[in-house]
Amino acid sequence: MNISNNEIGWNFDNTYLNLPEIFLSKINPVKVSSPELIIFNENLSNDLNLDFKSNSDTEIAKIFAGNVLPNGSECIAQAYAGHQFGYFTVLGDGRAVLLGEHTNKENNKFDIQLKGSGKTPYSRNGDGRAALGPMLREYLISEAMHGLNIPTTRALAVVKTGEKVFREKEMDGAILTRIASSHIRIGTFQYAAMQGKKDILEKLLNYTMKRHHPEILENKGQNKAIQIIEKLIEKQISLVVNWMRVGFIHGVLNTDNVSLAGETIDYGPCSYMDYYDPKTVFSSIDHQGRYSFNNQEIITHWNISRFAETLIPLINNDEDKAIKIGSKIIDSFGDKFKSQWLKMMKNKLGLINDIPNDEKLIFKFLNWMENNRVDYTNTFLYLMNSQNNNDAHYKSKTFQNIYAEWKNRIRKNKCSEKEVIKIMASNNPYYIPRNHIVEKSLYEATINNNMKEFNSLIQLYKNPYKKLENNANYQQPSSFEFTKKYQTFCGT
Repeated sequence: MNISNNEIGWNFDNTYLNLPEIFLSKINPVKVSSPELIIFNENLSNDLNLDFKSNSDTEIAKIFAGNVLPNGSECIAQAYAGHQFGYFTVLGDGRAVLLGEHTNKENNKFDIQLKGSGKTPYSRNGDGRAALGPMLREYLISEAMHGLNIPTTRALAVVKTGEKVFREKEMDGAILTRIASSHIRIGTFQYAAMQGKKDILEKLLNYTMKRHHPEILENKGQNKAIQIIEKLIEKQISLVVNWMRVGFIHGVLNTDNVSLAGETIDYGPCSYMDYYDPKTVFSSIDHQGRYSFNNQEIITHWNISRFAETLIPLINNDEDKAIKIGSKIIDSFGDKFKSQWLKMMKNKLGLINDIPNDEKLIFKFLNWMENNRVDYTNTFLYLMNSQNNNDAHYKSKTFQNIYAEWKNRIRKNKCSEKEVIKIMASNNPYYIPRNHIVEKSLYEATINNNMKEFNSLIQLYKNPYKKLENNANYQQPSSFEFTKKYQTFCGT
């Protein structure tokens, strides 16, 4: 059964199929018994120029469960590899099927992927399915990330399958429809490189440039591999610095979870930091702190180094020369990251023009926050408008001295205080997905079939930089006891 594209507006152009066959397997989603629409992202649907108004919830559920395929879709599972916690392994879409690439009226191309859609050739010992809780979690956190103005994959729908999945206990099965600029990863290039054929690697490189960086193709005479490494450095630094701006911890920053589109992808054991501690880890599988809050810089550097390694044959025919050229590019990462991070922190603190000792002042704030176990988000809000002024931490002599130094520094800006607050307000959100609040909404949704709190959070995170009346409870951090015990999971 197919539903007419004229009704909905699907416009598929499935270019990934033009790559060598080793990059994919043609496979349809495994149909489910009783699809039920749980949530649908109407705003995103409008951005995609899709119109489901003529379709019932039952019909929409069938589409996003994979029971009914849109005309023009050509379903595939993608093959890739990756370093997971530093160890290389061959991977692939073990529980996801790409319906195809939809193009909207602005000529922007989007992957339409069903996550949790059944076994594929890459499933290994997995069942190819997903549980409702993790799929709702990805929906919520990715939409919050979008509201925070940080590049991200997004969720179009979550559908219950009517079937159970078995993890640590029996759970309701679900499928999430993920929308991405593409699903090309560092791990895709690692998979190409392991084939040992330069032409295969070159085809992937050309495809990636055409899809994400057509401007590189126009730079005749300049090495394309070098340019795409530089582009990835630029995108990943911007992305990770923005994560750190809002206290986000990805949790599983393996090379297969690094998108060449520069989007946040894979919301498994991710979380947001309440109390400032650069060593914060919530992931249940990260026992060594590899993917802690502060280590996101180090790991991003490491991941991009792995990407550069895959392109050595395309950098220069002389391997030694290629390695020297690649190493020089990668070595620029540290200074570029520090520059972007300092710029971000200065914006959070309202330090507009460059003045000596700004970096020292930034670290005074951060060290005070860490030593006194105070909330990362709310501290910056306090500076903006004295929020949380009943907190004893802000009345301490140590903080008041730092605060006085900050106020004195603000007076040296070459702009009005109103302009300073405007810049701070665009960099410091009032609302982030607080871990205890997220967990409560997921409990209500999955155990009590009550989506009220979940839907309220979706609305709240649409504009997290705007303070709303009667929403102070959404700004409160988790209790420290909760935080000490809190763990996040991959949701596989």
